[in-house]
Order: sequence, then C-alpha cells, then structure tokens
Amino acid sequence: MTGKRALVLGGGGVTGIAWETGILHGLAEAGVDLTDADLFVGTSAGSVVATELAGGTPLADLYAHQLLPPDGEIPARLTNWMVVRYVLSYVMPGNAAAKRARLGRAALKARTPSEESRLAVFSSRLSIQDWPERPLKVTAVDTADGKFVAFDRDSGVPLVRAVASSCAVPLVWPPVTIDGRRYMDGGMRSVANVDLAAGYSRVVVVAPLTRAASPAATPQAQAARLGVPSIVVSPSKVALAAIGRNLLDPARRRPAAEAGLAQAASVADAVREVWN
Repeated sequence: MTGKRALVLGGGGVTGIAWETGILHGLAEAGVDLTDADLFVGTSAGSVVATELAGGTPLADLYAHQLLPPDGEIPARLTNWMVVRYVLSYVMPGNAAAKRARLGRAALKARTPSEESRLAVFSSRLSIQDWPERPLKVTAVDTADGKFVAFDRDSGVPLVRAVASSCAVPLVWPPVTIDGRRYMDGGMRSVANVDLAAGYSRVVVVAPLTRAASPAATPQAQAARLGVPSIVVSPSKVALAAIGRNLLDPARRRPAAEAGLAQAASVADAVREVWN
C-alpha cells in the first residue's frame, strides 16, 4: 500500500477520548490534518474518535463537545481489586488468548450496568450509526476464547455494537453481544493494536496509554516493527496531570481536551515530518 497513511488511536477511557480529540484538533490548527488518513484504527476510547473521524465529523465539533459539562455521563473507576484481577489473569499460565479468556470469564460474572444501557450510551454518543465508507477497524476481544478481532464494514456487525464492545472495559462495563458471542475491550490485547496498520507506508499513533504487559507489546515497539516512518504521540507530564488518575471520570474531559490542544504545538513538527 505504498503512499497510504494510517492513523491509529489507542485506549484511555473518557479522558482518552478527550485528550485525543484535543491533540488532533490542535495538530489540525497547526497545519497537520490527520483526518485525511487512508485507514483509521480504533481501540477502546480510540474506537470512538476513529469512528467519528472516518465518518467525517469535523474535529472542531468533536472538540467543542468535549468542553461541555458531562451531564448524563456515568462516572466509573477501576478499583484496586479490579487491577489485581487484571494482573492475575495475565500472570497465570497460558498463552495470550487463554489469559484474555480468563479475564473474559471474570467480565461475564461481574456486576455492571446493563448491556442495553451501555448500547444506548453509544447510540447517542456517536454521530453516525452505520459504517463509514472510509476504511475503519474497531478492535475487540471475544470473552469466551480470548480471540482478538478487528471489526470493519465487511464484518456484518452493527457499528454501535462494534464500538461499544471495543470500549467494554472488563469488570467495569458489560461485554457486548454480537452474533451470540460476548466481546470486551480491544485494549485487553494491546492498548493501541498498532500492528493493524501493517502495509501502510506512514503511521501516526495517538495513544493516551503506552504501558504493556511486555516491552514488545508497547505502541512504540509495535510501531517500530512496522518498518516504516511512524511516530507515537502520548500525553505529556502536563497532560497527564490534567487527565488525572481516573481515566473513567467524565468530569476530567474538559481539562484533558484542553491539555491535548495545548500539547499539539510541541509535537506538530515531528508528526508533520512523518505524515507528509
């Protein structure tokens, strides 16, 4: 796919949506418009932003929405117990899929809001309800066998369910039913799944989170293995402070978005060099 460019957007909760939107809007204002990508890859929070961009929603509109009061948003938090459960799932024996399936079983048993209520949230949150014409991949993980999937317009999966499944943080939000199977957050395989951009000649990764179970699984390592010009943009120290410790807190949307907008100027030249 010589000459083709991919924009990869990683997970990071509601604050990740806000920060990504802010930095993308700031880059566009600096003359680096990433919305003309030939492929959008979205994981968890990134699936929301990628869907909006692939559908043609203007960045200015997306950014303005992040500045609004978070009325109607349900606050949530990853508790210490949940973090321990995540760690146990991944440190116990088994291959990568088996470890994800172990967490998937816990996700199915967890007490969470209803699946219907979460689908309603995404139906109202997304400005488009059908798959866009532009190439878009939305990641998720099957709770039963830990299989990683990347939904697209040819998958025959409703867009709202694909995005909701990608954002279904285990133990916090309910897995989403698609064709009789239950799916959870695509970030359980990788926080950004940069390898889905293989075959593209230039890749920009916007990743609110960059930690991984192993050094080889970080967005930076995945991007390096593509062997093409690439860059991973992640929150600065100032942005991290604005985002706060709870990535699922809707009250932190505005400061996260504003921090992303402010950070854009410091990375614009580096991103421009890769993109152009």
